[in-house]
Amino acid sequence: MPLEKRSLTLEQHQTSVALEPEYWAELEAWAGHEGASITAVIEGIDRGRDTRDSLASSIRVAVLQRLRTR
Repeated sequence: MPLEKRSLTLEQHQTSVALEPEYWAELEAWAGHEGASITAVIEGIDRGRDTRDSLASSIRVAVLQRLRTR
């Protein structure tokens, strides 16, 4: 499955993230549940991640953890 790349501004820095469409769909659902934007959800993930891990990997792990705890 091809990756979908999106551009975001996180903490006033422009970046892009490439994820599978299924992860984007889960992020959209997460954001909707929180009443927030996808960018806000990703900013929260970014603040809590180990900087040695890529942002895309951290997002995938956070989405999986959220799905497991639902």
